[in-house]
Amino acid sequence: MDINFNKNEDRNKLLLSELKKRLAKVKLGGGQSRIEKQHELGKMSARERIDYLLDDKSNSIEIGAFAGDNMYEEHGGCPSGGVVVKIGFVKSKQCIVVANDATVKAGAWFPITAKKNLRAQEIAIENRIPIIYLVDSAGVYLPMQDEIFPDKEHFGRIFRNNATMSSMGIVQIAAIMGSCVAGGAYLPIMSDEALIVNKTGSIFLAGSYLVKAAIGEDIDNETLGGAVTHCEISGVTDYKAEDDKDALNTIKNLIDKIGIPNTAGFNRIKSIKPAEKQEDIYGVLPGSRTEQYDMLEIIKRLVDNSEFQQYKEGFGKTILTGYARIDGWAVGIVANQRKVVKTNKGEMRFGGVIYSDSADKATRFIANCNQKKIPLVFLQDVTGFMVGSKSEHGGIIKDGAKMVNAVSNSVVPKFTVIIGNSYGAGNYAMCGKAYDPRLIVAWPSAELAVMSGNSAAKVLLQIEKASLKKKGEKITPEKEAELFDEIKERYDRQISPYYAAAHLWTDAIIDPLDTRKWISMGIEAANQAPIEKAFNMGVLQV
Repeated sequence: MDINFNKNEDRNKLLLSELKKRLAKVKLGGGQSRIEKQHELGKMSARERIDYLLDDKSNSIEIGAFAGDNMYEEHGGCPSGGVVVKIGFVKSKQCIVVANDATVKAGAWFPITAKKNLRAQEIAIENRIPIIYLVDSAGVYLPMQDEIFPDKEHFGRIFRNNATMSSMGIVQIAAIMGSCVAGGAYLPIMSDEALIVNKTGSIFLAGSYLVKAAIGEDIDNETLGGAVTHCEISGVTDYKAEDDKDALNTIKNLIDKIGIPNTAGFNRIKSIKPAEKQEDIYGVLPGSRTEQYDMLEIIKRLVDNSEFQQYKEGFGKTILTGYARIDGWAVGIVANQRKVVKTNKGEMRFGGVIYSDSADKATRFIANCNQKKIPLVFLQDVTGFMVGSKSEHGGIIKDGAKMVNAVSNSVVPKFTVIIGNSYGAGNYAMCGKAYDPRLIVAWPSAELAVMSGNSAAKVLLQIEKASLKKKGEKITPEKEAELFDEIKERYDRQISPYYAAAHLWTDAIIDPLDTRKWISMGIEAANQAPIEKAFNMGVLQV
């Protein structure tokens, strides 16, 4: 191994260590003392409930663990958005589970909580997989009600999706395991079947205090909306459970009886581990986002038996396209080549930049994968499209538009892994969040922004200098350096993968060695949703 390999390995393992530390903190939710309080009430924590429900907690993936990270600090924070979401297997059936975390503001809904719940429902809708809600929430966080209540993608969209999923035949099961109040009461009751835990679960449109204030009636919450009331008097809920485990066992029994779905028919054979050592990814991937490396070496460590059949290998070399298998699943891979390449005309081209011929190649390959019903995997490390007169005269905008068109209209499931840079229009062409990847994840080395921190800081510095000069301030070299560092530090915080994950621009930050698992789980989910639409790129300027 050379010295650069060792330096890269050290740098990437430090990033991985930081990821593990931050995940450990996030998984405590509102803190150990609040988890213990849940136990004192006879309740399991949100994560304990999910782990008990799943057949094997290790055979699962978590969506949005960093949602809300470093957000709402003035309100005490909202770890994981106050809700835990995992895709795993219940009685051997793949499901998505959504559990309110009552250790975070009693499970109250912040704006990011609604966004995360909607993302969970989106995954269920796209993949036609059952969704299980474990409800334990105080409802909307009132100090921020204007940011969660009335808009299209706010709280009410949850119930609209309940109704839509029901009409689509997507199984929804809800267990009321704690508070369930006001508008939030509609979520479990708009599900196909609802359970309630005796003594700890309650559901009503208005609690006892509000009832007293509104109509003067004196009544306790248990009589108003407890398990006995709703299982024996109102008939609102379908099953009464004696404790959390009893409720979760009932859910297991219900899921166990679900019929086998139709499949999309994606090709899968027996999985083979990569022939190349997977751990070498840490040494291949540079510590700096500006350094060059061979993306082919990364691909060989992600795909079965390290076999990658390249499509148009000698053409449009700044994008790699080709067929492979990941955990047995056939996939089409579109990846940014990050080393400097030479064309057959002897021209040198920058790695990570999309040129006209690269965009044309990717467009044709995406169309082929749609024709063959092969899921697409995008490996992003892109700085953007090539600029300058030569590119503009060559029609880079047109060729880039064709690639974006192909990505937009693709009907096979798409999965995106942000390995390094994800800048500007390159993010779009390589299937960024706006282009509906079924799952989108980032490695700890990822950066997402309009442009790099250095480039952005230089642009923003010029704007700031012009503004200060207008005010008559003199800009010394020392002042300029101070301004640059201040601007770059602020911008660098925003391009961090944690910033993206906090805002749910990605579904997770993952260990590179978990990439195969995420893609395999994603395709297995997607395989439960038959493709019902033909691939059509619409009008193109050729």
